[in-house]
Amino acid sequence: MSEPSTLTRDTSDTGTGRRLQAVLLDMDGTLIESEHLWGEAEAELVAELGGVWTPRDHEANVGNAAEPVGRYIVALTGADHLTPRQVADLLYEKFRTKLEGGAQLRPGAKELVDMLSQAGVPVVLVTSTERQLIQAAIGGIGLDSFDDSVAGDEVEANKPHPDPYLRAARRLGVEPERCVAFEDSVVGVASAADAGCVTVAVPNHVEIPPREGVVFRDSLVGVDLDWLESLVADR
Repeated sequence: MSEPSTLTRDTSDTGTGRRLQAVLLDMDGTLIESEHLWGEAEAELVAELGGVWTPRDHEANVGNAAEPVGRYIVALTGADHLTPRQVADLLYEKFRTKLEGGAQLRPGAKELVDMLSQAGVPVVLVTSTERQLIQAAIGGIGLDSFDDSVAGDEVEANKPHPDPYLRAARRLGVEPERCVAFEDSVVGVASAADAGCVTVAVPNHVEIPPREGVVFRDSLVGVDLDWLESLVADR
């Protein structure tokens, strides 16, 4: 069965002979500074449902897909009259409103995407966020700057399952082991690493425990092609 793709150019043959075949990028917290917007939306919704959303609750849900967050909120507030999907939809509406002012880019994000595009390295957005919000959320870079994108509602199992990254690699026709993935959350790192990607953790709002094979950076600033190539040199 064929699967939907948002490929914007032919990536079947990069013609470069590089070991690096693609770079796969998480969105929330990695490319855009949106986790605080999610936190505000979550807190407002939980308050409306009669509960209190704490920083610990937000931290426990960073990087998660909408329905698991909805399930968490139902359990927290006792709002059993709502399904997790209904809570997720309410949360998305609040987040969409907060995006109207635009999401601030993380340092080095646009420069990294531009550098990869100019170098001819396929770059894919791999996010837990559902398709309906991606265009607005990534507007500071532009969805058309990516060769493809995988949304949270387009996979069989969302992060921390490896399916999002496996699907991204499969649609490009590349090997996950020769892709570099950037993530800012525990669930995102698990997804990328379990898919076999070289995984770069850039912690933002949550601490990410050390994991064998995962490279840590303070930010995206200064990431260059030589460094990315070095990460897959032995693969």
